[in-house]
Amino acid sequence: MQTHPKLSLTEHFKNLPDPRVKRRRAHELIDILVIGVCTLLCAGETFNDMEDFGLAKADWFKTFLHLSHGIPSHDTFNRVFAALDPREFLDCFLRWTQSLREAVPQEIVALDGKALRRALNKDQSLPYVVSAWAESNGLVLGQLKVADKSNEITAVPELLRVLELSGCIVTLDAMGCQKKIAQEIIEADADYVLALKGNQEKVHAEVKSFLDSTVEEKNRLRPKGAVLPMGVETLQTFTTVEKDHGRMETRRYYQSDYLTWFADQRKWVGLRTVGMVESVREIQGKVTVERRYYLSSLKLGVETFARAVRGHWSVENKLHWVMDVCFREDQSRAREGYAAENLATLRRLALNLLKHEKTRKRGIRGKMLNASWDHPYLLRLLGVDLTKI
Repeated sequence: MQTHPKLSLTEHFKNLPDPRVKRRRAHELIDILVIGVCTLLCAGETFNDMEDFGLAKADWFKTFLHLSHGIPSHDTFNRVFAALDPREFLDCFLRWTQSLREAVPQEIVALDGKALRRALNKDQSLPYVVSAWAESNGLVLGQLKVADKSNEITAVPELLRVLELSGCIVTLDAMGCQKKIAQEIIEADADYVLALKGNQEKVHAEVKSFLDSTVEEKNRLRPKGAVLPMGVETLQTFTTVEKDHGRMETRRYYQSDYLTWFADQRKWVGLRTVGMVESVREIQGKVTVERRYYLSSLKLGVETFARAVRGHWSVENKLHWVMDVCFREDQSRAREGYAAENLATLRRLALNLLKHEKTRKRGIRGKMLNASWDHPYLLRLLGVDLTKI
């Protein structure tokens, strides 16, 4: 029987500590992980799916896995993922992801939380996973699980410390707009764009007042040659228009590095500019206007600011939406031990494999179907060079 070359994926996970007692290890940990991620790549979801998928493709798996005791049972998958140290698993995930990542100047890295809606027992609060999404690479760089949404604030600094962020632009929603987080980002040799809302009520009010009045001043008609107020003179603007299915959205981006009015400027490490996005939506003749405000360490350059803001919004449809629609993460009931957190990491690992593979010009769901039908394509997703087979 032909033996396939070693999977490149296994090289980054081969030293992952096995949580089981040695004498009770009937199945190798790497075999369990590979069958698990292959199941997810082929649209499976549960531990039962992993067992059934393994049994259906046992002969194929035996060409490159040990499987000395056959295919693990669903109980074995459950016990292993519940016991596996999520921090050790994350460390392996980070090293593997870094090997895929391409250097992109000023890459947008969006940090955002997502609920695991079914992964809780009675009387527990809804757990969240905070993920770091690299927009240009289309990769999840890392993720941490927290007990509830309020704990995102404590998870973000921890995640920032383990990621390679030098030269990146880190974006966060209003929950992450904290002085300590801004400092952590600057110490990571990165820039930040932080959304402002009510959790920073005083700062939000100050920034809103300055930008609203400055934009109004800029739009006011003046005699030719009139001297502009300082804040107006340094205000940069950029506009985009999108039309789609009867909906038109005009976004106007404003950015200013005039900050002498801001009393707390020195308390925000690295702060260089403030910004605003005005979204004007027209749907079936109805017009709505929304303004959002930001603190940023970016130097003045409104198109870069606009790219960062748009890059953060993409985390919803390129990561969260895919997790729910293609991987059905919201329906997962895994909740024993660390199972929910480790499965969340495994799903993001599978998503990275699907995003990284470029030979098939299909969406994520289409690639998952291709993987389920085509063994060579599934091997390609796992990092096998098919020219060497």
